[in-house]
Amino acid sequence: MARQFSDKRPKHLRRTLGRLLSYMGRHRLPLLAAAVLVAVSAGANLLGTYMIRPVVNHLVEGDRQALVQGVTLTACIYALGALSTLGYTRLMARAAQQVLFDIRRDLFAHLQTLPLCFFDTRRHGDVMNYFTGDVDTISDALNNSFSVLIQSFIQVVGTLTLLFILNWRLSLLVVLGYGAMFGYIRYSGGRSKAYYTAQQASLGELNGYIEEMVTGQKVVKVFNHEAQNLAGFETRNQALRQAGMGAQRYAATMVPAVVSISYGNYALVAVLGGLMALKGLADVGGLASYLVFVRQASMPINQFTTQSNFLLAALAGAERVFEAMDQPSETDQGQVRLERNAQGDGWDWVIPQGQRRPLQGDVRFEDVDFGYRAGQPILQGISLYAKPGQKIAFVGSTGAGKTTITNLINRFYEIGQGRITYDGIDLKDIRKADLRRSLGIVLQDTHLFSGTIADNIRFGKLDATQQEVERAAAIAGADSFIRRLPQGYDTLVTSDGASLSQGQRQLLAIARAAVADPPVLILDEATSSIDTRTEALIEKGMDQLMEGRTVFVIAHRLSTVRNANAIMVLEHGKIIERGSHEDLLAQKGMYYQLYHGMFELT
Repeated sequence: MARQFSDKRPKHLRRTLGRLLSYMGRHRLPLLAAAVLVAVSAGANLLGTYMIRPVVNHLVEGDRQALVQGVTLTACIYALGALSTLGYTRLMARAAQQVLFDIRRDLFAHLQTLPLCFFDTRRHGDVMNYFTGDVDTISDALNNSFSVLIQSFIQVVGTLTLLFILNWRLSLLVVLGYGAMFGYIRYSGGRSKAYYTAQQASLGELNGYIEEMVTGQKVVKVFNHEAQNLAGFETRNQALRQAGMGAQRYAATMVPAVVSISYGNYALVAVLGGLMALKGLADVGGLASYLVFVRQASMPINQFTTQSNFLLAALAGAERVFEAMDQPSETDQGQVRLERNAQGDGWDWVIPQGQRRPLQGDVRFEDVDFGYRAGQPILQGISLYAKPGQKIAFVGSTGAGKTTITNLINRFYEIGQGRITYDGIDLKDIRKADLRRSLGIVLQDTHLFSGTIADNIRFGKLDATQQEVERAAAIAGADSFIRRLPQGYDTLVTSDGASLSQGQRQLLAIARAAVADPPVLILDEATSSIDTRTEALIEKGMDQLMEGRTVFVIAHRLSTVRNANAIMVLEHGKIIERGSHEDLLAQKGMYYQLYHGMFELT
């Protein structure tokens, strides 16, 4: 097992620890105050133990007044330690939550900047694990380990110092015991780090699998896939169990080993100290205080070894979080901005040097090649144009590249070769946020957010009035079914709109695009989940929505693209036919076969 995970140790342990300390440095004042109180608490514990010497000696000597004073002083010392412990505990809880707040905020903010390919190559559950499992391990370390490590360090140094002050001869044996303890801790900790890293990775994999299977539970039951799902879960659960066992195998032996060494050391020192007291080489009070110190000597080391488990898990989790933060953000060298025109009734592209060009919606592809992976082309030599107000339709079999073309218009991905222009401006020169503000898109896979129906429609335009929301819903043909809901537009949507039909969800997506009022509209199977009767009812509204806009339509139902200005038939990433509905029928090619059902469109 050690060999299995030996290559999975944190690759950048120092850098990870440094970045974690930099987050803690943002809140240095409360953490510094907590550290001072931890030092006071540890010092009070040491001084209170040392006070055993004068108290016992006064008791042996029969000095009642000195005994009372010693006991009173000892009580005050321990009271100060208790108050300090209460203070640093409250400060650490507050500071730890502030640090975690910063990490979560920075992580989420960075994820918003990452390209889609980052999410395409990761399970959703694994991404969620950054915010749950990984950040939780950091939380455990901050709440427990920070103060304990400071306290343990002070107690170890202070205990050794006082031991040498009380009896330097016996202290040489204690130092040897300390050496044995730290030697074993170093050996065991080194073995544990690799397993903790593997444990966090396995936990992310398991969470991703569970999230995926739970989300697709209906499909699982339809196809009787429960047994296969369980087998997949068992495999991932077993990997997590092995990594967890490996981590605990070494980590769990730290405390028993340290305690055993401490007991042996204590027994040896007690015997030798008793002999020295009998020969007058040590006073009784000093020996009593010394033996308590020896007995307590293992306590800070035990605390350190216990917290090292949290610390190792936290560093493994922090490394995964920081690796996600280090992923390169979506590149954007665009300098062309989008602003309202002088009349306030339209938009202008603002080109550097102050040039302005009206936003019209003229989109052109010039010999574009693209592939999601190197050496695996999806689009080859795509050239097309869409003049302002034109409706361009894409048809073809699944995987032909229809949706990929619309993804390139949004610049979700960067093209390999060729050029795409928007109103005569190279797409790469336009800032992505401004580019996407000018586009409206209705995806085949509709996603609804938690909130009201009105909130989901308003997602297309956050400052839309209620009147604008209702008008957009009417255009999409959604107004009638919305008003039949229990609270109408204020009806709450949960679980991605599970209480709505797929068709109703898609109508809301169309309304969301309508309220944005964009000059360019992309409809990716926008009516695929709507029955033919509903489709006929909203056709007029869709025509109103598309009026005066450049529209790109992807559709399997050829009846929805008959009135397009141009229809592009794609196959294997190439445009093999183009023209109007009548032109393509006259050619009697692939479109003709598709339209007359002679060729199955999949």
